Amino acid sequence: MKFSLCIGAYPGKDIIYHLEKVKAHGFDGIEYYHWWDLELNQIAREQERIGAGIISTCTRYFNLVDPSKREEYLSGLKETITACKVLGTKAIITQTGNFIEGVERKTQYQAMIKTLKQCADLCEEANIVLEVEPLNGLVDHPGHFLQKSDEAIMMIDEVGSPNVKLVFDVYHQQITEGNVIRNATNYIQRINHYHIADNPGRNQPGTGELNYVHILKAIKNTGFDGFIGLECGYTIDTDQALKNFKENIIKNVNA
Repeated sequence: MKFSLCIGAYPGKDIIYHLEKVKAHGFDGIEYYHWWDLELNQIAREQERIGAGIISTCTRYFNLVDPSKREEYLSGLKETITACKVLGTKAIITQTGNFIEGVERKTQYQAMIKTLKQCADLCEEANIVLEVEPLNGLVDHPGHFLQKSDEAIMMIDEVGSPNVKLVFDVYHQQITEGNVIRNATNYIQRINHYHIADNPGRNQPGTGELNYVHILKAIKNTGFDGFIGLECGYTIDTDQALKNFKENIIKNVNA
């Protein structure tokens, strides 16, 4: 397993500062969501200098369920793929958008599948994985279309591409459905990337109810060798929190 930080881990600091912290802590990359805010060629040079890079970013638009926005979504995905080629980034995160009131769920689901199949062709050609992310609707994202992992897996299987997978966010799935270890491991073949944060509060692992030693050990035991992203806030100094995470969680996972 490889570990990444997310932009915002050091509030008010830029991407270069974050990349240098990634390197200093011995992590493997950074997630930076709004690639369009960057001067791409400059960041590519800085990544090479520092020896750490952006491992995932986001699509320009988040709407897979509305067919009237399909062309806008695909155009934004093409732009994102072009940016990823400059940055050397191999994963693009997307959400589905909110449920459209007055339209049957099945109709929206089918629209999402049609769009994702077109996305798959683009991503296969570019050798980039599009990661669809279920989000919880109870606390953080009321109305989000895709929330449950079983429906997400059904969708991935229907699209049928090795370049369209899931980012499994442990925090979101704990709120939505629990049963985290079973789902996080049973669906391993369709998961490209994990996000972690504790619950409640969405802060660093070790501050809430989730036993991340057990969760990460279970994921590791599947043979997963992708990224685990710390998409969380910090209740103490970030450097100290990351030190604690390495000493109290990673060390025990690897014991």
